[in-house]
Formats: sequence, C-alpha cells, structure tokens
Amino acid sequence: MIEALQFEFMRNALMAGLLASVICGVIGSLIVVNRLVFLSGGIAHSAYGGIGLAFFLGLPFMAGAFFFSFLSAMIMAAVSTRSKQRADTIIGVMWAVGMAVGILLIDLTPGYNVDLMSYLFGSILSVPRSDLLIMTIAGGAILLLVFYFFNDLLVMSYDEEFAMVRGVPVRRLYYMLIGIVAITVVMMVQVVGLILVIALLTIPPYIAEKYTKSLIQMMLFSCCLGIVFTSGGLWISYRFDLTSGAAIIFLAGAAFFLSLLLDRVIALNKRRLMLKSHQEMSG
Repeated sequence: MIEALQFEFMRNALMAGLLASVICGVIGSLIVVNRLVFLSGGIAHSAYGGIGLAFFLGLPFMAGAFFFSFLSAMIMAAVSTRSKQRADTIIGVMWAVGMAVGILLIDLTPGYNVDLMSYLFGSILSVPRSDLLIMTIAGGAILLLVFYFFNDLLVMSYDEEFAMVRGVPVRRLYYMLIGIVAITVVMMVQVVGLILVIALLTIPPYIAEKYTKSLIQMMLFSCCLGIVFTSGGLWISYRFDLTSGAAIIFLAGAAFFLSLLLDRVIALNKRRLMLKSHQEMSG
C-alpha cells in the first residue's frame, strides 16, 4: 500500500476514504440507533433521480443529487412522522421511482456517455481534490451540527417520549437528522456508490454497537472500523485490480459476518459455563 501512495489518485482516494469513514461513523450510528436504515436506503436510491436530472440539465451531478435527495428525504420524513404504518410503502415507492426517473433522464440526455457503474458502485480512485474540499467542508459542518445538538439527539434516539417531556424539539430534530442523512449520502456516492453507501453507513455502527456502552463510544469505534474497511478495501483493490467500492464493502461484510460468528461462539461458551456451574452445584 505504501508504494501505491506515490500516485496522487491513490492519496486522494485514501483521503476520501478517511473522510467518508468519519462522517459515516457518526451519522451511521444515529441511523442505526434511530432505526432509519430502510429510510436511508430510500434516500440513497432516490438520489439517482437527481443524478439523471443533473445530466439532463447540464448541471454538476452533486447539485442535482443533493436537490433530489433532500426533497425525497423531506417527503419520506413527513410521511414517516404522520403515518408510520404507511411509511415503508412510501419509502419503497420513492426508492423505485427515484431510480426510474434517473435512468429515463439519462436515456433522454443528448450525447449521453455517463458511466453508470461509477455512480452505482462508486469510483473512489477518481475523486478529485475539489470533491475532497467539498467533503471536508460539508463533513465538518455536519459534525459540528451533530455535536452541537448531541444531547438532544441522544435523548431522542433512545426515548422519544421522554425527550418530548423534556421539551426537546423532536420533530425538528428528526427532520434535521434526515436532511443530514441526505447530504451524507450524496457525498458518499463517488466513494462507494449508491448501491453500497448504506452498507458503509450501517455495518460499522452495527458492529460497534455490540461492543460499546454509549453513543459517543459507538461513533468513535464506528469511525475506526470505517477507516480499517476503506483503507483495507483500497489495498485489496490495488493489489488484485478490483473495483474499490465493492472491495471496501466486501471487507466490511466479512467483518459483519465474523462478528456474528463471534457472538455465537461467545453465547455458546456462556451457556457451556452456566451448565458446568449448574452441574457442579448439583453435584
């Protein structure tokens, strides 16, 4: 991996991966504890409509993806707060329609020559310095916002009714959180792609949640795991000439299943120790 860093595109890719890991570690932890994984998936896939709109109108893809994702996110948030029973249906519809609109608009774009794979599965090796600057500024703003409202978000995440009793503006915080998720998804598109972004947002926090005792610990551990997955995935992709985004998520997925196996082994050992202790007491 050290020799690969002599290339500027690899240095940019590693920096993009590190930024993505920190942002996803923090926002992903809030997604997991608030059970917003499906909604986040809807936002990610509806962003494809924004990419299609951007190319159709000749705009920067980030501007189109952000507009479409943010609009879709607010619609999903409004539906989920007013009618939780129908929220999954609306999210599923937005998910499918967003993808369909994006594909149709790209089909209608004159002289279309866009590489769909780079947006579906990411193209971290082609991240320019300008995007790194955008990720740094937007990521910094997101993290400042999250930690400014951290105590309120913490209470809302674990006990919404108690938060309302304490006077926490739960609805406004919820809309803010969904908006932040939309911005995060758009920033992650070029790193791991629309299809894989949810894995990077959810796998590290899911693993971290089992081995930490507080939300802040969960966020920090998630960031560390994300850094391991992105840097390790980049090394694998460089070493074996594989798609970087897929390699990153494959490594994260392997760690996910390894954690499940470890949980199973620990549970079996505890059961065996309890049975042994019970037998000794009986004897």
